[in-house]
Amino acid sequence: MAAELHVVVGAGPVGATVAHKLARDGRRVRLVTRSGSGPEHPLIQRVAADASDVSALTTIAKRATVIYNCANPGTYPQWKRVWPPLASSILRAAESSGAVLVTLGNLYGYGPVTEPMTREMPLRPSDPKGALRARMWEEALASHEAGRVRATEARASDYIGPTAPARSSVLAFYANATLADRVAWVFADPDQPHAWTAVSDIAATLIALGSDHRAWGSPWLVPSSAPISTREVLRQLARIAGAGEPRLRRIPRGLLHAGGIFLPTMRELAGVLYQFDAPFAVDARATTETFGVAATAWRKVLSRTAPIWRERALVSRTT
Repeated sequence: MAAELHVVVGAGPVGATVAHKLARDGRRVRLVTRSGSGPEHPLIQRVAADASDVSALTTIAKRATVIYNCANPGTYPQWKRVWPPLASSILRAAESSGAVLVTLGNLYGYGPVTEPMTREMPLRPSDPKGALRARMWEEALASHEAGRVRATEARASDYIGPTAPARSSVLAFYANATLADRVAWVFADPDQPHAWTAVSDIAATLIALGSDHRAWGSPWLVPSSAPISTREVLRQLARIAGAGEPRLRRIPRGLLHAGGIFLPTMRELAGVLYQFDAPFAVDARATTETFGVAATAWRKVLSRTAPIWRERALVSRTT
């Protein structure tokens, strides 16, 4: 087990959790970020490098068993420029090393849906970000089918969990206001049922996919919560954390579109708000039945998350 080398690209909430879980299981980890940051552990080697540099990443990933693409290029307006060379470099490194490529994906590629999403559902992206993520998977799949790499992808919904930063999902962003007993200005309907994905479950799914040949050549959905509205999740978090009743004010969609003329991030955000215009559900039974990865009990997710998010919210209120 210790002879395995697992290369993790990105040390955000998911990448850091993947690295820590692997190291805790006795596996050697090489964690790649621009700054060399990440969790400390005797089995984690933190490497400062630009993962979009094919030559550098190929050298770093030499003899790797699995490469986990947990990178996050930053704000939405940066995706078009940063993602293509980054994804291409990671794919080339996997091809060169013979490592399994496991990519952290999302649900944008499905576009607006009228039924629970499944791994077999065709990709029908409705905005450029979804189209970009779909193209990344199609390129990895083409390489897999050509025999150049073994590739798979884990697709997650909006994050929840103690390590999820305030800007990692709309829920975390809103909670940073409501758990500080402030008004949260929300971008979409807070009463539509929505699936939420625990960061720890994303990491568990990625690791499972990297070690099981049945995963390769296909995408898999990360087991997530039953659909529950944004308002109700915020209420439950507030109840556990000892905060007041969440106060939500919705920003009119027309105002968001108007703001997008001047603010690129606002324009890009508006393109994925369809996820909150109707019920947004995930059917990940195939993942659970095949790999034994199940969603963490919702009560446990909330109890772990609420006190950490409450503390963070109170700190941000005073700074």
